Amino acid sequence: MARAHANGIEIEHEITGAAGAPAIMLVNGLGAQLVSWPASLIDGLMARGFRVLRFDNRDCGLSTKIEAAGPADIEAAFKAARAKLPVAAAYALEDMADDAAGLLQALAIPAAHVVGSSNGGAIAQIFAFRHASKTLSLVSIMATSGRRGLPRPSEAANAWLNAPRKPNLTREEFIAEALNTASVNGSPGFPETAAEIGARAGRLYDRAYYPMGHGRHLVASIASSDSRVAHLASIRAPTLVIHGREDPLVPLGCGEDVRNSIRGAGLLVIDGMAHDLPEPVVPRLVTAIAENAGRAKAVA
Repeated sequence: MARAHANGIEIEHEITGAAGAPAIMLVNGLGAQLVSWPASLIDGLMARGFRVLRFDNRDCGLSTKIEAAGPADIEAAFKAARAKLPVAAAYALEDMADDAAGLLQALAIPAAHVVGSSNGGAIAQIFAFRHASKTLSLVSIMATSGRRGLPRPSEAANAWLNAPRKPNLTREEFIAEALNTASVNGSPGFPETAAEIGARAGRLYDRAYYPMGHGRHLVASIASSDSRVAHLASIRAPTLVIHGREDPLVPLGCGEDVRNSIRGAGLLVIDGMAHDLPEPVVPRLVTAIAENAGRAKAVA
């Protein structure tokens, strides 16, 4: 792994694959680290002939922390958003999209196929219209357009989202929280064992546990929730939306709105998938991402 200076911050990243291969940039979701992507997804994309770029978003993993901003006031952010008032945030998703663009520039990669998951899907959407010349194709996974009035999270997912959390967890508490998250948002058609969930959570905790950044990511998402809707129609890169039919946190209707908002976008709905990337689904993701990238070649 390596660090690059981009957009005024240091971004931890990793590139795997042949130097001359077309680049796919993976954009993480809320508080997710670059190592959160399934290894099989990286291997599958490399086998398809791509060079894969992963990175830690600002305020996450080993990238620059925005510590001067202090703890996020998530309750106030939700309250302001419900009242349709401006949300005070340390930064916006637009800043995070610009970070990704700056990283490509720092690495001398003129353009990439962009794949974003969850909140990373929202960042990828913003990237595609703010940095169109750097976007070869776009894949938005389990993400919303941010349009007001779309389906809301299920009762259980909403309770999980709004539940008060301790500001700092022990390793054991972090693993317990990961197990609880999986019980709410995990894919019913592709269940993981507690041992698998716990081992992954432990690795993330050991690498870079930073809850304050997670909170600021959430507030950035709340602050930017409906600002991108008017721009989605301007996206011209070949686009695919991937969504789990059983997603309780970002219901399928939200992904359908992304598809409907971007001209020519496709939609892949995966039965049994909720708000995660289960291992049995990875081969379908690899094929779908590669085929959408192929649409970019056809357009070119």
